[in-house]
Amino acid sequence: MGSSSKPKSKVKLYNALKPVIGAKNLRIKPPVEHRSEDVRGVTPIPKIKQPHLREIEVNPVEEPYSFVRILYDNINSEYIYEIIEPPLTKEDKELIEKLKDELRDRFEMKEFETPEERKEYLFKMADEVMRDMNITLDAVTDARIKYYLNRDFLGYGVVQVPMIDSQVEDISCDGTNIPIYIYHRMYGSIKSNLKFEKDDVLDHYVTWIVQKSGRHISISSPMVDATLPDGSRLQATLGTYVTKRGSSFTIRRFKPNPFTPIDLVRFKTMSKEMMAYLWLMVENGMSMIVCGGTASGKTTTLNAILLFIPPNMKIVSIEDTRELNLPHENWIPSLVREGVGEPNPVTGKKPGEIDMFDLLKAALRQRPQYIMVGEVRGAEAYTVFQAMATGKTCYTTFHAEDVKSMVHRFENAPINLPRALITALNVVLMQAQVKVGTTMTRRTKSITEIVGLDPETDEIITNNAYTWNPADDSFNFSGHSYVYEKIATLKGWSQRRMELEVKRREKMLTYMEKLGVRYYRDVARVVSAYYKNPEEVMKRVNEVLGEE
Repeated sequence: MGSSSKPKSKVKLYNALKPVIGAKNLRIKPPVEHRSEDVRGVTPIPKIKQPHLREIEVNPVEEPYSFVRILYDNINSEYIYEIIEPPLTKEDKELIEKLKDELRDRFEMKEFETPEERKEYLFKMADEVMRDMNITLDAVTDARIKYYLNRDFLGYGVVQVPMIDSQVEDISCDGTNIPIYIYHRMYGSIKSNLKFEKDDVLDHYVTWIVQKSGRHISISSPMVDATLPDGSRLQATLGTYVTKRGSSFTIRRFKPNPFTPIDLVRFKTMSKEMMAYLWLMVENGMSMIVCGGTASGKTTTLNAILLFIPPNMKIVSIEDTRELNLPHENWIPSLVREGVGEPNPVTGKKPGEIDMFDLLKAALRQRPQYIMVGEVRGAEAYTVFQAMATGKTCYTTFHAEDVKSMVHRFENAPINLPRALITALNVVLMQAQVKVGTTMTRRTKSITEIVGLDPETDEIITNNAYTWNPADDSFNFSGHSYVYEKIATLKGWSQRRMELEVKRREKMLTYMEKLGVRYYRDVARVVSAYYKNPEEVMKRVNEVLGEE
């Protein structure tokens, strides 16, 4: 196959900027090609037997072992997430169980530097066991057996495929004999062909996956929030003590390569001009809250915007489960810790418990320039706004559908925040999950500036700098921004100079989009290069975009 001109142009674009960025390599990802043809060998793609089912697409997840086929059910008018793994005979399944039992007895406690070393050790031990049992397998059967050993020992068992499928956001098991539901980035919430048919099998799996995250679940403590080894968020319940349909679990996938500002522009979550606005806002230390409903992409948007923080600034993040992922070195990611035993009747906290309020108090003593709180719900909100009022730059997320409901929730129990303190906030970004055409997607509904407090009416004065128009799925600028005014005053810029700077940031985003920069560290590298030598970077960007 001959190479296309597109990758060449990307390399050409990068080479023009390479001396300024100073990076050895940018991770330029080729476009994902969907596969729909049968893949014979280890995992053949089975034919669809039911006439009411129609194939939409087939994508490899761990080629050539596992695939995902999206089907459409014409009778029920719904999509189905079909997981295709290597087929096994009854004898193969019995052999896998025997191997598992034998391997558990033979495993030794060892430290491995890489996942590949662990996998190599597992396969080596499996080969030894099969030699001792005088078992000889053909190449295809051997590959299938080892796939399941790797899946069940080193992976996540039956949910391994959706756990490594980049299109999956959430995995939800609601009980026994109920299909596991997948939240797909393109098709939304759809049921899969996976289900646990027996209570004891589901109970065992929930216990196992909680232990895999380093936590414990039992009859006395049947509900657990935990973080899986890959950083994904797990909420699990055991038995029918809390959830009456049996054990349940929900996994919110963690992206090791989080979405970047370029991705959000590509997804049309917001426009380039809005992203340039947020870039200038973050760089100049304006505080912001990202608001929205459940699954509106609040943390994803916050994480992307935080890539604009200058590289040497000290950052402290506070979360109950790890979701933020930043490339900055001068960053302290802190997590809450659950206590043990009975709660103190005075404080209501268990011995050894460290909550978000404790971490926030500690963070203020660490003299950070930027503070991030995963989500404010209670007393920590008061401290966040106190930090804003003293000049700290703070970012957090909050459950609210609009600015009015946000203010109402802040002013009432359990937060009880004085209205005057809310004016320490600069920007509220309102995000929602909306329907555009026939697909569900995320959109930034508005970027609202907190201007001040009206002394006569005691009402908060706001300015909607940017709004989303659902009629034609476009974004509109109101024509005036108090944040732009503050930045211009801070920098000593004229209005014309301010407008020019916004256009320059838009051009940088266009450059990264054309280059195909997707890896979050590479985006941070380009942003850092602009901070260090903006004129030289813009000179080269203009040359390249001019040629293009």
